[in-house]
Amino acid sequence: MTKQNLEFNKNEDVNKQLWDLVQSKLNKIAKGGGEKSASKQKAKGKLLARERIEYLRDTDSEWIEIGAFAGYEQYEEYGGCPAGGVVAGIGYVAGKQCVIVANDATVKAGAWFPVTGKKNLRAQEIAMENRLPIIYLVDSAGVFLPMQDEIFADKEHFGRMFRNNAKMSAMGITQIAAVMGSCVAGGAYLPIMSDEALIVEGNGSIFLAGSYLVKAAIGESIDNETLGGATTQTEISGVIDDKFKDDPTCLDRIKFIMDKLGDFEKSGIDRKEPKSPTLKPDEIFGILPMDRAKPYKTIEIIKRLVDSSEFEQYKEDYGKTIICGYARIDGYAVGVVANNREIVKNAKGEMQFGGVIYSDSADKAARFIMNCNQKKIPLVFLQDVTGFMVGSRSEHGGIIKDGAKMVMAMSNCTVPKFTVIMGNSYGAGNYAMCGKAYDPRLIVAWPSAKIAVMGGDQAANTLLQIEKSRLNSKGEPISEAEEKELLDRIKGRYENGTKPEFAASRLWVDAIINPLETRKWISMGIEAADHSPIEKFNPGILQT
Repeated sequence: MTKQNLEFNKNEDVNKQLWDLVQSKLNKIAKGGGEKSASKQKAKGKLLARERIEYLRDTDSEWIEIGAFAGYEQYEEYGGCPAGGVVAGIGYVAGKQCVIVANDATVKAGAWFPVTGKKNLRAQEIAMENRLPIIYLVDSAGVFLPMQDEIFADKEHFGRMFRNNAKMSAMGITQIAAVMGSCVAGGAYLPIMSDEALIVEGNGSIFLAGSYLVKAAIGESIDNETLGGATTQTEISGVIDDKFKDDPTCLDRIKFIMDKLGDFEKSGIDRKEPKSPTLKPDEIFGILPMDRAKPYKTIEIIKRLVDSSEFEQYKEDYGKTIICGYARIDGYAVGVVANNREIVKNAKGEMQFGGVIYSDSADKAARFIMNCNQKKIPLVFLQDVTGFMVGSRSEHGGIIKDGAKMVMAMSNCTVPKFTVIMGNSYGAGNYAMCGKAYDPRLIVAWPSAKIAVMGGDQAANTLLQIEKSRLNSKGEPISEAEEKELLDRIKGRYENGTKPEFAASRLWVDAIINPLETRKWISMGIEAADHSPIEKFNPGILQT
C-alpha cells in the first residue's frame, strides 16, 4: 500500500468515526425525555412528537431536521433539554414542501427553555424567508418558569413568535396549528393566530390561564376541560375550528388542508435533470485530512458534491486560495465559493497558505458573488478557512479594503445562500464565507468542523500569556511544569468550544450532517428558496 493510500485510509477511518459518534448522539437525542416520560404520553393515547411528524409526512419523502442538537449539554441542572424540547424541520405533506414544528411533551411537558424559543424562531425564519407553509403541532406547558427571565421579555424571546405569526399572515404564508396537548398562557395565541386551528379531544386544551391560576386570580373553581377543552373551544367560544377524536384523525385533516393549497410564485432558479457525481462521494471521507491544519485539494471535494462531477472554474489562475465556479447540485444551477486548502503560488511566484484569504482571493470572490446575483444563481459557500492574511505586506496591500468588498458583496446578496462548514471556520473568515450572521438560508457543519475566533493552539497560547501576566503581577510565578499543565487545561477547554456540537447546541448551525447528505440539504434548501421571488441585485459601490 502506498503512503498516499495509507493516509487516505486513515483519514477515512477517522472521519467516519466522527460521523458515527455524531449519529450515536443524535439517536440518544431522538429519545427525548426518555422511556418513562414517553410511556406517560402513550398512556394518554398520544403519539410522540417524532411519531406525529412521521405520520404527517408523505411516505418515503425526504426530511431534514433543523436544530436536533439544540440545547445539547445545556441546562444539565434541570435534567437537560434534548433537541430544545421541540422537533423541527423541512419535509413534505400532500406533496407540498413545508416547515413542521412539534413540541416534545416528554421534555419537561414541552416547556419552553431559552433555546426552545430560539429554535422556534429559527423555524419561523425559514418559513418566512422561503414563503413555506408552516405546521405547528402544539403540546406545551408554556414557559419554563425557573428561566423565565431568559425567555420572556426581550426582542428575540417568546413573544417574537406571535409577532412572526402576524407577519406571516400578512405575507400570505399558510399556518396550520393542531392543539394536541396543553396550550396555555401566551402560547395560546400561536394556534389562534394561525389560519387553521384544530384540537384533539381529551388531550388538547387551550386557555390563557389554567384552573389553578383562575382559582387564585378570581376565586372561580373550574376544571381544565370545561375551561378550555375541545368541546368548549369549538362549540362555545368558537376559538378552535374543529375537534378530532385522536392524533391520527387530526393529522389527517392537516393532510387534507395541505392537499388543497395553491402553487407559489417561483423565483426563477434554473434546474435541469439531476445527475449524480461521477466521482464517488464517499471518497470525501478519505480526502478530508484528519489533521485540520494539513493541506488538501478542495477541488476534489467539490467534484464529489456536484452533478456529473462537472465544475467550471471562474478566474482559476487568479486569487487561488478561494475557488469560485459554476456547477449543478441535484439539477439546480449553483455558484460555489470554497476555500482552497492547497498551498499555491501567486502570479509573482509567492507562496500562499491554503485556507487563508488573500487580497486577490477576496477580490475574485466579490466579483463572482456579484455575477451570480445578476444571473439568479444560488450561492454555496464551502468553508475551511483560517482567516484573512495578516502582516505588513497584506496591510499595505489593502487587505481590509478587499476583505470589506467581499463581505459587502456577500451581505447584499439577493440570491439564496447556503453554507457548509467542512473544516475550520475561524475569525473574519467565518464572516466573509457567509457565517450565520449573514443570513444563509441553511447553514450546516460536517463532523470535522471547528468554529471559533481563532485556532486552538493560537488561542490557548494567547490565553496562557494573559494568565501568566496576571499571576506574575500578583507575585505568583509558575514553574515550567505548571505552565504546561495550565496550557493543556486552557487548550482542552477552548477546543471543546470549537466542536460542531457546541455550535449546533446554540443553533449557530442548523445541523451537523453526514457529508454524503450535503447534496440533499442544498437541493431541499434551493427548492424551498424557489418559493420566494428574488429581488433585483444592486451592486452599487461594489463595482468600483
